[in-house]
Formats: sequence, structure tokens, C-alpha cells
Amino acid sequence: MTAMPFPGFNSDTIDDLLVNPAAFADESIHDAYTTLRRDDPVHWTQPKGFRPFWSITRHADILAMNAKPALFSSARGIRMEDQTYEEYLARRTFQETDAPDHMMTRMKVAKAFSGPVVAGFEQAIRELCVEILDEVLETAEFDATKTIARQLPMRMLGRILGLPEDDLAWLVEKGDALIANTDPDFTTHVLDKMTTDEFRMMPFNSPAGAELYIYAKDLMARKAASGDTSGVLHMILQPAKDGSTITDEEFRNFFCLLVAAGNDTTRYSIAAGIQALCHQPELLAQMKSGGDIWETASDEIIRWATPAIYFRRTATEDVEMHGKTIRAGDKLLYWFASGNRDEAAFADPFRVDLFRKPNRHLSFGQGGPHVCLGMWLARLEVKVLFQELAMRLGSIEATAPHRFLRSNFFFILAIKRVKNWNFHICIVY
Repeated sequence: MTAMPFPGFNSDTIDDLLVNPAAFADESIHDAYTTLRRDDPVHWTQPKGFRPFWSITRHADILAMNAKPALFSSARGIRMEDQTYEEYLARRTFQETDAPDHMMTRMKVAKAFSGPVVAGFEQAIRELCVEILDEVLETAEFDATKTIARQLPMRMLGRILGLPEDDLAWLVEKGDALIANTDPDFTTHVLDKMTTDEFRMMPFNSPAGAELYIYAKDLMARKAASGDTSGVLHMILQPAKDGSTITDEEFRNFFCLLVAAGNDTTRYSIAAGIQALCHQPELLAQMKSGGDIWETASDEIIRWATPAIYFRRTATEDVEMHGKTIRAGDKLLYWFASGNRDEAAFADPFRVDLFRKPNRHLSFGQGGPHVCLGMWLARLEVKVLFQELAMRLGSIEATAPHRFLRSNFFFILAIKRVKNWNFHICIVY
């Protein structure tokens, strides 16, 4: 099979574009997704320097395949990069496992993130939002990603995990270094520019993983010494029904996952929502009107953001799709960012419709066993934040271009900076 040409991009082919983190620094990547959905929805992708893989770009295909974990396995890694089996074992979390291992780990902490339990956090979330916004909106200029979107998720997650308040800023910094490991603004250890494999056994191939592991061990030792059994971290250390416990490596990786994904996915949904308010002025008025909009607004903002651009799976047997034969052992990428802009699934998908219903977006990995553990918390945080923000804003307007994260894995709408004004006062987001 030959690589698919894609004139108009600084790339020889669409294949090279999909593996280049720099190509995701603006929204033009959506032109590539649109082309693939229309012309080659199951695309054999052959980029330079990578083992070939299948790109799955249509919403219906991703949803159907996500419901077949026995056929499309998570247990060989969920990222584009290939790992040795030794690296996979050292770096895997429960995200990179199949049944029954996946469910055994998930069930230990699922209750703490369930809908009914999370609903009880609403008052605490609202109090945090009020505190954050009242402080920020007193200043003439600020960066909204740092001062609003970055603050709420980690401070709330810290309470759920039982983490000291004074440690949260450092944890956010290390979580950024893990997830944004292809952006030099967030790490000195840029994954696609590395000349060392020193950290190949660490989560996300990052030195931040080693630092977080040391922190987690020290934290749990202090908790044990004081008799503190609060928080999700204590739950994950408890024996399973068969008496087994997680290893030190598994605990390290689980902690890193919570710090990184539990903070950043909600943060970038909030940032993307603020960006949408700047470019669609009618949204603020709709939010101010309230009512039924809050039953649907969070999911639409999260669809718009699509914090996780893709996840990988590996075929366990041969399967036919759209006239193509996917062979056992082939790597596949579910491009969630493409599925969430699929014209066949969403009317006017490149605009935010806060009343959109139904809205079966792919941002939570819906339809399969790996559906996002924190989806109820993410929805609630987004809803409450925008409720409180809308009542405080008279208007909002971008006064400078936003920027996106240099990453082809997480946060396609990872807005680093958006400038706006409120009541004619210049405010930098």
C-alpha cells in the first residue's frame, strides 16, 4: 500500500502529519481528519520512522470497535509509540490491561468516582470556583489556563486523593511534564527530540515519573505512620478478592495516571470552553439564561475539547473493515478528535451547540470497558465552573490568538493562552 498524499501541509503525506506533534499546534489537523473520514476511514498509515498502523477516523467505527475489547486489545499499549515488552510491563496502568485484570483494578476505586458520590462534591467544587474566580477577576490581566482552568481540577482532585494542599502546585507541574512530554514549554525532556533512553521504564518515558514515584512512596509512608486511611490511594493498595495486591510499579503508574489525566483532561476542557466563549459570543448569553442548558453544556464543551486525541489498540485476530483486512497483531489508532468532528454523527460539528442532544461524543471512551473513570467529576467541574463564570462576565472577547499544545496524543485544544476583556477591562486568559 502507498502512503496517502496530502497537498497543502508541510508534510510529504498525511501519514507523516499524524505522527508529528508540531502539526497539532493549530486546528489545521482537522482538515486531514476530514479527508480521511471521507476518502479512507480505515487508513493504513505508514509514517517515516514508525511501524505502520491503521487510522480509524469515523465516529461509528470507533464506537463499534471500542465495544469489542477482546478483538481490539489495550494490553499492548495505548500510545502510538512501540514499546518492548519489558517497557510495557514497567509502564502500564490499568488502562493498558484487558479483562479480567482491568476490571479488578478499576473496581477498587470506581465507587469513589461514581455519579452519586461525585454529586456530593458539588458544593465543594462551587466553593472552589467562587474562590478562584473572585480572586482572578479582580486583576486587570491574567492567563485563564493558568489562573482558572489549571486551578480547579487539581485542587479538587487533591481533596479526593487526600493530598496536602501545599503539594498541589508541584504535582500539577509534574503532571504537565508527563502528559505534555512533546512540548518544550512543559518539559526539558521532549520525547521526539530525546537522545537518551534513560527513562524508558518510567511512565510516559519521563523523568517526572521517577519524581512522582518517590513522592507517592513518601506520602503513603507518612499516611501509614499517622494512621490516615483517607483517599483513593489507600483504596488501591487494598487486597483484591483473591488476596492479591498491586506491585510498587503498578502503584507508581496508577498515581502518575491520576495526577496527569485526572488534572489535565478537565483543565483543557475548561480552557477549550473559554476559547469557545471568545469565538461564539452567543454562548455566554445562553449560559446566563440557565435552565436546561446545564443538562447538556458540559458534554458539548468536552466534545469540543476532546482532551485525548487518540488511543491505540492492537488487533487480536484478522478482521475486515471497509474492504480492508486488519491482521492479528496490527496496531490501530482510534482518532477520537476526528470522531468528535464527524459530520455523520454531529450536526455542524465545528461549532459549539450547548443544547446538543443526543451527544454521544468519544471524549470519555464511551461504549467500552475503558470508559473514563473520572467522567462524572469532569462533567460536574465543567458545569459548575461555567455557571459561576457566566454570572460574573458581561462579555468576553479574544484580543490575541490562542495556542495549542505541541502534542498528537493529548489535548488537541490545549490552549496555552487566550486574551479577553470583561467589562472593557483587558483580561489575559
